Amino acid sequence: MKEFMFLFKGGDDAWDAKSPKEQEEHMQLWQQWIGELAEQEKFIGGERLYTHGNTIHPGEMKVTDRPLAEGKELVGGYLVVKADSINEATEMAKGCPGLQWETSVEVREVWPES
Repeated sequence: MKEFMFLFKGGDDAWDAKSPKEQEEHMQLWQQWIGELAEQEKFIGGERLYTHGNTIHPGEMKVTDRPLAEGKELVGGYLVVKADSINEATEMAKGCPGLQWETSVEVREVWPES
């Protein structure tokens, strides 16, 4: 099996517009979805990410410390899963609860170790 990364982008505005109860219910959907992937032995790991970070620019090696505020492009978290193909991984990603709250999921194959 190959490894794939799901990159979760956006959705913060939708999250912020929800009540604490709605947020908690939504998080339960995430836990259920990840739990199902784990039961199938396809879940490897993943985490939510903070909205701030550093960017290292090429050439002069300039470092910019900034909030990463562009909501549509902000990578808010990731999962790493196992699948036989990118098509299978994409089908798995379609179960992501964040898709209901304006989060997009980018599916990328992880480069194998040599």
